Amino acid sequence: MDILFEDNHLIVINKQVADLVQADDTGDEILGDQVKAYIKRKYKKPGDVFLGVVHRLDRPVTGAVIFARTSKALSRMNQQFKDHEVKKTYWAVVKNRPENEEGELIHYMVKDEKQNKSYAYPKPKGKAKEARLTYRLVGTTNNFYLLEVDLQTGRHHQIRCQLAKIGCPVKGDLKYGFARSNPDGGIHLHARRIVFMHPVTKEKIEIIAEPPQDQLWMEFLDQASEPIRQNKNLRGSR
Repeated sequence: MDILFEDNHLIVINKQVADLVQADDTGDEILGDQVKAYIKRKYKKPGDVFLGVVHRLDRPVTGAVIFARTSKALSRMNQQFKDHEVKKTYWAVVKNRPENEEGELIHYMVKDEKQNKSYAYPKPKGKAKEARLTYRLVGTTNNFYLLEVDLQTGRHHQIRCQLAKIGCPVKGDLKYGFARSNPDGGIHLHARRIVFMHPVTKEKIEIIAEPPQDQLWMEFLDQASEPIRQNKNLRGSR
C-alpha cells in the first residue's frame, strides 16, 4: 500500500485501480481489510481492529482515500463531509478539449440503480439532485487533455457523468461513452488532492496523491505547467 498519511486517528491510502473500497458483487477483498491487517501487524493489536470508511472512490478510480482509526475520528470526519468542509480535487484525462478552458458545471443528476449509472440533465427533473463542480484545463499532450476538477457536491459518478455530458468522457470510461477501455480496467480519473481539518488536533491537513506510473500520467507530470509544479510542492506529495 502507498500510505500518504498516518497517525493514531486517521490513515490515508493512495488507492490503486485494483483496490475496492466498498464490497461489491465480485466478493473481492476490500482495501479496508488490507489496511486492518497492516495496522494489526504494525502495532501488534490483539483482537479486531477498528477501521471506518470516511468516503469512497469508484473501483476504476485512483487516488487519496481516508480511513478513520477511531470512532471519534470517523464521526467528526463524517460531519466534515456532510457540512462540505472537505475540499477534494481530481485530475481527469479526456480525449476532447472542452469548449471553455475553465468553468462551472451544474446539472441535475439521477442514479439508475439497475445500471449502476447516473444521468445528468440541464434542468431540475423529478427526484434529480443538483450536481456542481468547477474545472480548468491544466495540461495537454498530442492526443489528450488534463482537467483539474474541484467538487462542490458528491453525487454518484458525478465527475464521470458531468464531463461526459459536455462531450469529454474520461479516458477508459466505457460506461460514460469513451471509445476504448484501459488495459488495466481502470479509468484516468484520480483523486489528486484532499484538504480537511484533522478531527482531533484541528490542524489543516493537505494530502497529495501521485497518479499511477503509466506513460500518459507521466507525460502530464513532466510538463512544466505552473498548476502541476505547484501541486508537487504541497504537503503529502511523494
